[in-house]
Amino acid sequence: MQKLQLLDYIVFFIYFIIVASYGYWIYNKKKTKETSSTDFFLAEGSLTWWAIGASLIASNISAEQFIGASGDGFAMGLAIATYEWMAAATLIVVAVFFMPIYLKNRIFTMPQFLTQRYNNTVAMIMAIFWLFLYILVNLTSILFLGALAVSTISGLNFTVCMIGLAVFAVIITLGGMKVIGFTDVIQVFFLILGGLATTYLAVNLVSSENGTTGIINGFNQMLTQSEDHFHMIFPKGHPHYASLPGLTVLIGGMWIVNLNYWGCNQYITQRALGADLKTAREGILFAAFLKLLMPLIVVLPGIAAYTLYQNGLFQQEMLDATGEVNKDHAYPVLLNLLPAGLKGLSFAALTAAVVASLAGKANSISTIFTLDIYKKYISPNATEQKLVRVGRIAIWVSMLMAILISPFMGIDKKGGFQFIQEMTGLVSPGVFAAFIMGFFWKKTNSSGALFAIVGGFLLSLFFKYVLPGMVNLEFLAPSGFAVLGADGVYTIPFLDTMGFVFLICVAVMIVLGLQKPSNKGLEIDASMFKTSSSFAIGAAVVIGVITFLYAYFW
Repeated sequence: MQKLQLLDYIVFFIYFIIVASYGYWIYNKKKTKETSSTDFFLAEGSLTWWAIGASLIASNISAEQFIGASGDGFAMGLAIATYEWMAAATLIVVAVFFMPIYLKNRIFTMPQFLTQRYNNTVAMIMAIFWLFLYILVNLTSILFLGALAVSTISGLNFTVCMIGLAVFAVIITLGGMKVIGFTDVIQVFFLILGGLATTYLAVNLVSSENGTTGIINGFNQMLTQSEDHFHMIFPKGHPHYASLPGLTVLIGGMWIVNLNYWGCNQYITQRALGADLKTAREGILFAAFLKLLMPLIVVLPGIAAYTLYQNGLFQQEMLDATGEVNKDHAYPVLLNLLPAGLKGLSFAALTAAVVASLAGKANSISTIFTLDIYKKYISPNATEQKLVRVGRIAIWVSMLMAILISPFMGIDKKGGFQFIQEMTGLVSPGVFAAFIMGFFWKKTNSSGALFAIVGGFLLSLFFKYVLPGMVNLEFLAPSGFAVLGADGVYTIPFLDTMGFVFLICVAVMIVLGLQKPSNKGLEIDASMFKTSSSFAIGAAVVIGVITFLYAYFW
C-alpha cells in the first residue's frame, strides 16, 4: 500500500476539524441549559428527520461493510446487496408497526419495554446480556476491525489507529445523543462522498482498461464480463449457495435478523425514541432510501475489482501471505489507486463509518447501564446531573475495555466479522420472539419471554454446535434446515436454523400464555399504524425500487 500523501492528510484533517468543531458547538450550545438524562441519552425532541436517518446509517455502516461487503462483492457479486436492500424493506416495517408502540408507551430503552411488558427479571437478564454483547462483541469488534482497516490503508501503526479511533468516538459520545445525531449527518456526507468517489474511479477504470471512457461504459462492461456477479438469487449448486441459499434471502431467517436488528436493538432504535412519531417515521424512511444507495458504495467496487482482476490487474495485490486470493484485499487495493486528495477523502469516509458506529454503540451501552441498572438497582434517587455523569463514565469505561480486549479478537478481520454475525444469529430468534409476541399478543407472559430469551439462545447453540454431531442432520446457519439423505443433502430454506428456533420459541410462548395469560398486554389499536400520505408514497417507492432490483437482477 502507498502511504497517504500530504494532500490526503490535509483532506482528512479538514474532515476531523469539521466534525469535532460542529460537535463542540452543539455541545456548548446545549450546555447553557440544564442537561437531563433523557436529553443526554435520547436528544429528546431535538433531532430532525434527516439527523435521525443519517444517524441510523452512520451507526450501521462500519469497516466490516466497506471491507467485508466489497470483498463479498468480489467473491459472489451483487447478491450480497440483499443485506442492504432487505434492510430497507425492514425499516419500513419498523417505522409502521414498531415505532408507534414504543413512542405511545414512552419506551426509552429496550429493557424498559421488557419491564413494562413482562417483569424486572426478564429486563435485568436482557440488560446484562446486551451489555456483554455490546461491549465484548460489537464495540470490541468494531474497534478492532476499524483500526485494522484504517491501519492497512494508511500505513499507520495499528495501536495508534485503535486509540485514535476510540478517543475520537469518545469525544463525540460525551456530548450525548444530540451531538452524535447531528455530527452523524456530517459523517454520512463524508461516507457517501468518499464511497462514491471510490466507486466512480473503480468503474471508470474498468472502462479505460477496455479502451473506452465513462462510468456508463464501465458498468456495461462489468455486466458483460462479470455477468455471473449480477444475480440476486443463487440456484442450488451455485458455489456460494451455502452463504445465500436461494429464496431464503427473501422469506427465511434474513427477516428475523433484520427485524431484530432494526426494531429491537437499543443501538439502532435509540435514534428515533426521542422524537415524535411523524419525525421518527420520516427519519427511518430517509434511512431506507440511503440503504438503497449503500450497495453502490460497498458492493459495486468489489465487483469492479473482480472484473479488473479477471482482466489481469491486481493479480499480486489480491494475494495474502499464503499466496491465496484474499477477497478482503479488494477495497484497500482500489483505494490505493485513488489520486492524492481523493484517497484522503475515502480515508475520511472509512474513519467516519468506524467512529460513528463506535459512538452510537458506546452511547447505547451507557444508556442501558445508567437507566436500566444504575438508576433502577444502585441509586434510585440519583439526580439528573448524577445520571448524566454516570453515563459519561460508562462511556469511558466501555471504550477502555474495548481497547484492552480488541487485540485478542483474532489475527484478521474476517474472523472478527464472522464472530459478530455468528453471535447475532444465535441471539436474534429468541429476542425477536419475545418482542414480537409482546407487541401483538396480550396473553404472552414473562415465563414465555424468559424461555424465548434464554431458551432461544441455548437452542441456537444446541442446533449449531451439538446436534450435527449427534444425529444425521446438518443445521447450516445460513443454508437452512438440512436433512442428509441417501442421494445428498436436501434443504428447506424457510426453516433455516434461526427460523426454526424462532418458531419453537413462539410455540412455547403460546402454550405458556394460554396456560397463564398475562394481564400486562400493551394497548394497541389500528389507528396507531396509520401513516401520512407522504410516508406512504415514500414507502411505496422504496418497496417498488427493491422489487424492480430483485426482478431485474434475479
